Amino acid sequence: MRVKIRVKGIVQGVGFRPFVYRIAEKNQLTGYVRNRGDAGVEILVEGLKQNVDSFLVDLKKNKPPQSRIYDVIAENLTGGNQYEKFLIIQSSSEAELSGSVIPPDIAICDKCLKELRDPRNRRFEYFFITCTDCGPRYTIIQSLPYDRERTTMHSFPMCEACKKEYTDPTNRRFHAQTIACRKCGPKVYLTANNGDLIGVKDPIREAGKLLSEGFIVAIKGYGGFHVAASTVMDEPLIRLRNAKHRRQKPFAIMAPSIEAIEGFAEVSRTEKELLTSHMRPIVLLEKSRNYFLSNLVAPGLHNVGVMLPYTGLHYLLFDHVDEPAFVMTSANPPNQPIIKDDQEALQQLAEIVDYFLFHDRQVAFRCDDSVLRVHGKRRVFLRRSRGYAPSPIVLRRKSKHCTIGLGGELNNTACILLADKAFVSQHVGDVENLETKNFLKESVLHLVRLTNCKAEAIGCDLHPKFTTTMLARELAQENGWQLVQVQHHHAHIAALMAEHNIQEVIGICCDGYGYGLDGEAWGGEILYCKQEQKFERLAHLQKQPLIGGDLATYFPVRMAAGILRHEINIEKWLWTQRESLPHKEKEVEIILNQLKSKKNIHWTSSCGRVLDAVAAVLGVCYERTYEGEPAMKLESLAAKGKNTLNIKPLFEGKTLNTSFLVKEIFVNREKTATKNLARAAHEYLAEGLATLAIEQAQKKGVKHIGFSGGVACNEIITSKIRRIVEDSGFRLLVHKAIPPGDGGTSLGQAVVAGFENL
Repeated sequence: MRVKIRVKGIVQGVGFRPFVYRIAEKNQLTGYVRNRGDAGVEILVEGLKQNVDSFLVDLKKNKPPQSRIYDVIAENLTGGNQYEKFLIIQSSSEAELSGSVIPPDIAICDKCLKELRDPRNRRFEYFFITCTDCGPRYTIIQSLPYDRERTTMHSFPMCEACKKEYTDPTNRRFHAQTIACRKCGPKVYLTANNGDLIGVKDPIREAGKLLSEGFIVAIKGYGGFHVAASTVMDEPLIRLRNAKHRRQKPFAIMAPSIEAIEGFAEVSRTEKELLTSHMRPIVLLEKSRNYFLSNLVAPGLHNVGVMLPYTGLHYLLFDHVDEPAFVMTSANPPNQPIIKDDQEALQQLAEIVDYFLFHDRQVAFRCDDSVLRVHGKRRVFLRRSRGYAPSPIVLRRKSKHCTIGLGGELNNTACILLADKAFVSQHVGDVENLETKNFLKESVLHLVRLTNCKAEAIGCDLHPKFTTTMLARELAQENGWQLVQVQHHHAHIAALMAEHNIQEVIGICCDGYGYGLDGEAWGGEILYCKQEQKFERLAHLQKQPLIGGDLATYFPVRMAAGILRHEINIEKWLWTQRESLPHKEKEVEIILNQLKSKKNIHWTSSCGRVLDAVAAVLGVCYERTYEGEPAMKLESLAAKGKNTLNIKPLFEGKTLNTSFLVKEIFVNREKTATKNLARAAHEYLAEGLATLAIEQAQKKGVKHIGFSGGVACNEIITSKIRRIVEDSGFRLLVHKAIPPGDGGTSLGQAVVAGFENL
């Protein structure tokens, strides 16, 4: 019997060919296995029918741990057997629309970690130790099929010992494309910040020692550079914040073990599972009572972003130091992508860092760390990137067309929708300049190549002046794709519908900003969405003035003044707040003039801006130095409080009155604990939004209510909405596979375009 088999999925770069070889040998079959140019695998088996049947069972049941099989297509062939044994043969460049893709980068496995620590092993303390089950994949691939010569490992010819392992079917590095050792693999070296080599025997441990002494070190990893520093000394963190113009934004940190993390943070079972998973994301953990790290790591927040080492280099970094953790933040200039090239690092980081820890393997494709937090037992993506991208999100129905989504403007990703698979790119960031625009374009075209996508349409935001909108027009014109513009909040809810395979939903969508159909700034919306293409705005938060336009998004006192303008003596209060404004008395006069003349005032229904205003009234945050800062600090305060105010939502038709909320917070601020007022604000908004959604769901006869947008990352608001919605007999849908924030809008855009009649 002769059978040709096509396997689609994540089957390259995960030890799939060696696995196929072993089960073919076990079942006494001859033939071959090879990679294809579409990221799939082709197999030919010859032998007895019962052996072929047993082989097919093994193929699906015992596949390698990091592989994913989406489809197995078997075709019986005629003619006699042509092979005397089973072989791994040269890869084919053949490609078709397959839905297969290269896996994400995979954290070091336990077997490699054990070898790293074994003095008898020839890879003892070799920083780049990997095998078929772990190591870089997405960040080293240059083209398909996945073979060493088409990765950045092609510069490192195997030594005889590695070649022997590579060709030995009994060895776990059999056909491991990243195989290397101290003799033939990438080398690591330490330099001063001017690039001059520092001749030390052990560059990695020397870098760890330098960090513990208060120096700042740029460290080259799988997907780009990190900037590392001590977490217990203020001085290097002050230097780092000043150099990066990052006054308040929290730094991610890396700790050597779960035990070390438990010394300064609370770790639940779900959080531990995430931290130790092969994805190794950053996880937001609640600071413990005995938190002892510098307050400059995550100022004003109740949580801290922590990850465990995911490469041999990271583990070695902690060996000879007594440090609980190191700051490990992405190395990038403001609003630009993570740095991946050595020369770029020297040019951009020389004035920030004291030393560089380089290795000589090229990073083919940059990739930031993923970030998650846990709500109860539920995992919430804040950023889906390393360890997850470009693994597809498998939907439960197929789109009409192959489409692309470019996302919004902030915290961006790209997405390719191919049949029932959505390939969401790694985190791109804020697309506000040429560098990030080029990175987004590069990410899209790279995904197109990896998936062999034949796109018909490209989706983007409705905003006419977004960089992503202009890029979508450019790509549509260059490639003959149809342009589909999707309203921002509709994209959020469409992505949620696709994740849950529902055709109709009442969606609560709350964030900082989205361009509305009326040209105004939306951000606290109740939408009715049906079959991804149609949506209706049913209710929203009260529209409030943005005094000075975008300035109100940076200085929350302006937002508070606009909301309170009819509720209190705003002039008197503003004069008490003059020190919190950049131009002091002069700015107070400008704000008062703008309120009087009604010039340079825009309107918004944004939930994020209401939270900003409350943060200003309570003195929590007077300036937004990073995206979401006032709301994040307000949540940290509210996490410690109880809603003793207990004010009930006030509605005006289909609008939730937010002026009433901010006024109540204002008048009670001197007689009620600040943390309790912060909690009250969260619960007022949650109850009001949930009530509006339930009312509309009952009117429309809709069974599901969904919650999306950046505010859905807020645990207090989400949990309160969930309780109210479920107590009313509805099911609340939230995101599981993509971020609720703008990192998920590319999926929604691709879905809307994918089901349109083009």
